[in-house]
Amino acid sequence: MGLNDDTSGESIKKVTGMYRDWFLDYASYVILERAVPAIEDGFKPVQRRIMQSMKDLDDGRYNKVANIVGHTMQYHPHGDASIADAMVQIGQKDLLIDTQGNWGNILTGDSAAASRYIEARLSKFALDVVYHPKVTRWQASYDGRRKEPINLPVKFPLLLNQGGEGIAVGLSTKILPHNFLELIDASIKHLQGKKFQIFPDFPTGGIMDVANYNDGLRGGKIRSRARINQLDKNTLIITEIPFGTNTSSLIDTILKANDKGKIKIKKIEDNTAAEVEIQIHLPSGISPDKTIDALYAFTACETSISPLGCVIEDNRPLFVGVSEMLRVSTDRTVELLKSELEIQLDELEEQWHFASLERIFIENRIYRDIEEEETWEGVIAAIDRGLQPHIQHLKRAVTEEDIARLTEIRIKRISKFDIDKAQQKIDALEDSIAQIKHYLANLIEYAIDYFKRLKKDYGAGKERKTEIRTFDDIEATKVIIRNTKLYVNREEGFVGTSLKRDEYVADCSDIDDIIVFTEDGKMMVTKVDQKTFVGKGIIHVAVFKKKDKRTIYNMVYRDGPRGANYVKRFAVTSTTRDKEYDMGNATKGSKVLYFTANANGEAEVVTIFLRQTGSIKKLKFDLDFADQLVKGRNSKGNIVTKYSIKKIELKEKGLSTLKPRKIWFDGSVQRLNVDERGELLGEFRKEDRLLIVNQKGTVKTVIPDIQLRFDDDMIILEKWDPKKPLCAIYWEGEKELFYVKRFFIEHPDREETIITEHPSSYLEKIFTDYRPMAEVIFAKKRGQEREENLELNLEEFIAVKGIAAMGNQLTKDKVLEINTMESLPYEPPTPVEPEDIDVVDEEDMASDEENPQTENDSDEENDSKTDEGGQGLLF
Repeated sequence: MGLNDDTSGESIKKVTGMYRDWFLDYASYVILERAVPAIEDGFKPVQRRIMQSMKDLDDGRYNKVANIVGHTMQYHPHGDASIADAMVQIGQKDLLIDTQGNWGNILTGDSAAASRYIEARLSKFALDVVYHPKVTRWQASYDGRRKEPINLPVKFPLLLNQGGEGIAVGLSTKILPHNFLELIDASIKHLQGKKFQIFPDFPTGGIMDVANYNDGLRGGKIRSRARINQLDKNTLIITEIPFGTNTSSLIDTILKANDKGKIKIKKIEDNTAAEVEIQIHLPSGISPDKTIDALYAFTACETSISPLGCVIEDNRPLFVGVSEMLRVSTDRTVELLKSELEIQLDELEEQWHFASLERIFIENRIYRDIEEEETWEGVIAAIDRGLQPHIQHLKRAVTEEDIARLTEIRIKRISKFDIDKAQQKIDALEDSIAQIKHYLANLIEYAIDYFKRLKKDYGAGKERKTEIRTFDDIEATKVIIRNTKLYVNREEGFVGTSLKRDEYVADCSDIDDIIVFTEDGKMMVTKVDQKTFVGKGIIHVAVFKKKDKRTIYNMVYRDGPRGANYVKRFAVTSTTRDKEYDMGNATKGSKVLYFTANANGEAEVVTIFLRQTGSIKKLKFDLDFADQLVKGRNSKGNIVTKYSIKKIELKEKGLSTLKPRKIWFDGSVQRLNVDERGELLGEFRKEDRLLIVNQKGTVKTVIPDIQLRFDDDMIILEKWDPKKPLCAIYWEGEKELFYVKRFFIEHPDREETIITEHPSSYLEKIFTDYRPMAEVIFAKKRGQEREENLELNLEEFIAVKGIAAMGNQLTKDKVLEINTMESLPYEPPTPVEPEDIDVVDEEDMASDEENPQTENDSDEENDSKTDEGGQGLLF
């Protein structure tokens, strides 16, 4: 139908113009009047109107929230529910509103009681910081019956402290809460011209990584984690939760991850009251360290928060970082303080002016000049004439209003007028005026003192709750529970989790990849699925781990139907999923004659039998794979023989050809790695262990594993030498003396306490050198010279005893200090250096264990490690 349809006699009019105008009006209203806070005071309109209503009703006593909500509706043209919700959110932040009753719980997610049951009043902080009617700019309310503030004169970076979040039409904002004390310190630094940096602080506590915060601008990101500790070997406890979650939603994600088989838990208990306490009970045999990582990887125990600094300035949206928000707020605070001082100065000068007039009026008895006057004009003129000789020192002209005020002075006040007291009042006013002028002349110092006062008066109990820490990246495939089983049908060429009647391969997870080799020399990596066709004649299948340079494949293959035979050793570190690779020379008719996968680079010896053809004399010889270099998977390999091979038999199992693995400890994330980050702990073979000593007096040894987590009170972490004794000096609480003990670790798999159980006992020093030395500094006895320091050879002081032994008394004298000295020289036995192939280390240090950990594929979290190392196939 056209714009004008003559057949119908009707016309169609375009509404695009109206739609555009109406839409823009609606969008502007939502942005300005609902969703986005103003940069001037940090309030959204509904919050500002609530605060103004509370000020209207404030008499020092609590008011029913329902009453406050009803009063706010005089300013806010919306329903009571939205006002009540906004007020509860302000009250839960525990800064501006002094609450009474059930205001809900941000930890558990419980909602507040109905507004008729809870009460509120303004906090002392709000009364001090938020209001000043004389500097407030006002506007008419929506119905014109009242005046409401355009912005409240907030003299504190309130928006950054409380945070703000809102979704408008095509626009949103997410400003994270920051720490009260740190904001004040940053404001002071800004006023001093110093650089500052501020980071969020969440009321729920937890741990966060702010490496990518980006000053709260678009594109930034914060990672927030729950605080999870190990209560005992089968119990984890969550004591703080990430921002934006509550205990109910967090537990739901944990149960969901358990149902999906990503983690394994026995039961979960929520004991949260005033503090968070969620206990997670684990089945026996499940690693607590690995479970903690899995909780971070698969549940809301770790959340990613993307801030977006959007505020309203001059009725327009403004995208700005938190540093600029703080600068703007601080500068506005200075201007507000200046305005308040100027108003105070004007008031003091007015008081001084009238006090001076009053003194002149009474002291010179000018009131007598009006006795003969019969008209008001005459009275004014008479007083004016009487004042003229005495007003030269006044700072402004005398107005008719001033004279009118003089006529209102009562006879009683005139009769009791005390000139000395009047002068004292004038002098006090002059001192106050001089003080205010001094503040105005030194406004920055005055503002700094103002912020310091806020910190002193209101900073108690507002210390940082969220710990800032650098996070390690948790790879999902390393921590996921292997919740399914992988099967293979070698002849038909199928692999999958649904082939339960076929050959079992290994346990796996649904995000793993698998690697498959076939007898025609083809290799493929594919994602675990119920049933996948990969090619007939499968000779090897295993869970695949990307970047695995420790699993070495040994192979002998025939190049083509009648070609030469080649041997090669190679590692598969990365592939393209579902792409077929040729491990031979890509000649049609090639065949793999011998194949093994060796998890630790083992190199076996095989016997090769040749077919009797022509004049061959040597039909049997040995091949040592250790003589072959480890190369890439694309290498052709070396010729074994040009003659036809009848069979290949294993003669001798091989030893690892890989050097010990170097392990580092990264203190910033408190984790082990093989990426040369942090402190080198040493080179580790399969049987080597780490020694861990904690400040609470416990020692243990563990097999190095990148999933290990370390307590904050750890004081020793080093490679354990079973032949080297440890030496400890500790305070024995019952006897109140220092004791010395030397001992070996007797139970490597058990955590043991090396100090007595008395609650006052504590570990003073721990020595791990062969021949340690200590310096003992004695306390000075009254009336005596201080005893000379004792240099103690601990090796000679006490023999090695059992770990449970109490040890020997160090001294009966009072000790002031014990210091570690340089150890005596000791030459340990020279270790035998391995003469073998050096292969680049892999991240997963648990690959040698019975239960290998999975490795995360950076593309799709789908890499894992084979558990079929050393399986040989003969053809």
